Amino acid sequence: MTQPPYRRIADEIRARITAGELRPGDPVPSARGITREWGVALATATKVLATLNAEGVTRSLPGRGTVVAGPAVPARPTGVPVSVTRRNEGDPDLTRERIVAAAIRIADAEGLAQLSMRRIATELGAAPMSLYRHVNSKDELLVSMMDSAFGEDPLPVRPPKGWRAQLELCSRVQWQGFRRHPWLAVALSVTRPQLILSGMRHTEWALRALDGLGLTIQEMMYIHTTLFSQVRGLALTFEAEAQAEQDSGLTSDEWMQTLEPGFRVMVGTGDFPLLNRAVASDMELDLDGLFEFGMGRLLDGVERHLADRRPGSAR
Repeated sequence: MTQPPYRRIADEIRARITAGELRPGDPVPSARGITREWGVALATATKVLATLNAEGVTRSLPGRGTVVAGPAVPARPTGVPVSVTRRNEGDPDLTRERIVAAAIRIADAEGLAQLSMRRIATELGAAPMSLYRHVNSKDELLVSMMDSAFGEDPLPVRPPKGWRAQLELCSRVQWQGFRRHPWLAVALSVTRPQLILSGMRHTEWALRALDGLGLTIQEMMYIHTTLFSQVRGLALTFEAEAQAEQDSGLTSDEWMQTLEPGFRVMVGTGDFPLLNRAVASDMELDLDGLFEFGMGRLLDGVERHLADRRPGSAR
């Protein structure tokens, strides 16, 4: 029986991997690359990548696209029992710091949903139960991961001059951290905040920037929480986009291109002239641009709020 095109192409890419032409970590052809090389429709190319991902041959990495999957730890030599190669529970090299670092690597590459104590143990070549000598639970581990992530870019000892410059710096540091770790925004809670020491330093920094401006402590917390929520809200897109790319095999730009025919039909009715004009202008909803715009307008509002509180100001 003749193979469907997607299966034939998937097998050809698999053969390249088996032959060593593509090695673990190497990028495989993108959906657009498959359509060019094999002359198939984008939907077929998407199915090729989804098939390879589902079979564990490839995996999608945020910011890198689809790459050849590789073993998490070096393969053990033939004939050597697992008990010899796997670290035992008393191994002094197995520390809390190593466990946290491994968990962050996995969450960065594969998403928070793929993180488990067993997966971390495999990454470290350790017995799963040995991890509990250093962390009591996965929830505790997650807090340590967030603490480590926020601590990667410490805020400067000497802040820039002015409350606005200080809040801008704090927000940009957070944004870069969320970009580096797509899972971080998902793990954080605003309504039930976790006790994250390095995160509390960000809160203290923001409150200190606003202190002495005539605001109540509640107003100061509201301003900080509103600004942080804007940063985190946009950052929630990072892990969702990484998962969507993994599931579909398409980048966001490639996915948008698949919508173009349907969009043209809808705007052809004449009901969406402004939306059509926006799309025709080649405007891009760049996340970094949205972050800067949203932060700027929120701080404009804070500036107006401060001005209105000054004696003699018109309300």
